Amino acid sequence: MKKNVFPAIDLIDGKCVRLLQGEYSNETQYNDDPISQALSFQEEGASWIHVVDLDAARTGIANNASVIENIVSRLEIPIQVGGGIRSLDAARSVFDSGVTRVVIGTAAIDTPSLVEEVTLIGRVAVAIDLRNKKVAIHGWKTETDLPYTHLFERFEEIGIDAYIVTHIERDGTLEGPDIDAYKELVSSTTKDVIASGGVGSIDDLRDLSRLSVDGRTLSGVIIGRAFYDGKFSLSEAIEAFESI
Repeated sequence: MKKNVFPAIDLIDGKCVRLLQGEYSNETQYNDDPISQALSFQEEGASWIHVVDLDAARTGIANNASVIENIVSRLEIPIQVGGGIRSLDAARSVFDSGVTRVVIGTAAIDTPSLVEEVTLIGRVAVAIDLRNKKVAIHGWKTETDLPYTHLFERFEEIGIDAYIVTHIERDGTLEGPDIDAYKELVSSTTKDVIASGGVGSIDDLRDLSRLSVDGRTLSGVIIGRAFYDGKFSLSEAIEAFESI
């Protein structure tokens, strides 16, 4: 299995930001030029880029659509985009901008049939955002009583590419990922699993890369703050995660 490091670009008002544990009130702005940031990641060797429209995740309105389209137009590598994709028209619009894969989170709970509809027009990853092991939606603002297994059961036979699983309590903290939780996740599905949240060191990446359950491993890891805070470079991350 090819493993990929996904550098993350999170957008609010057209700027690159990071939120701590998903709290919009705890925002750090890193770069007011997301296009240059995306180009920098490409130049450093990224094979994918993960973009989230945080405005759309909270409101459902794609205020950063033009920014995302500009990023896509400048890059040669694929991009996956999430945030506020809650209708077939919204997904189609994202695909029309040149995005390779859409990420569906809230709508996978609210309108699960949408996921299958979108797989008929393009590639899909389902975002599973967990707080206290239960799924959170609407930009992580609404907690549900649903365990991740509910989504695995719902989408296991549908043609999605992957699950992107974020542990909200660790997101943006640099405290390290929950390795045991990811082992459980990988063992519970035949789909690819992409880890997100908490990576703060090269050792974290090595631990994630070595994770294996009956020969199955993680297919990717999404990294944001650690890059922006200079904890390590993208090339170092690629060596630590993709080559093990």
